[in-house]
Amino acid sequence: MIGKHGLGDSMRGASGDPDIYEERIIRDSEICGGEPVFKGTRVTLRTVLASLAAGDSAQEILADFPSLKAEDVQAAIAFAAACAEEDLPLPAIPQIR
Repeated sequence: MIGKHGLGDSMRGASGDPDIYEERIIRDSEICGGEPVFKGTRVTLRTVLASLAAGDSAQEILADFPSLKAEDVQAAIAFAAACAEEDLPLPAIPQIR
């Protein structure tokens, strides 16, 4: 179910946990030139992330791409979170004297 913020209850708090996205996002050289897509669709991860970045709600994305499920949008968010965890430097630990 989609909540008031466009994310279902199960989607809030999506983390970079690979279990969330590894089952839903695949890469196959025979599908969309090998770009990551959502399993069983030709919808690319890039398309969903760009839609989220542009301010589209999960509800709008699901309406635009009926082959997707709410779990696919959650997987896109989890994937982005995992990438951010890998790419962002950790803040320095302050020295206590």
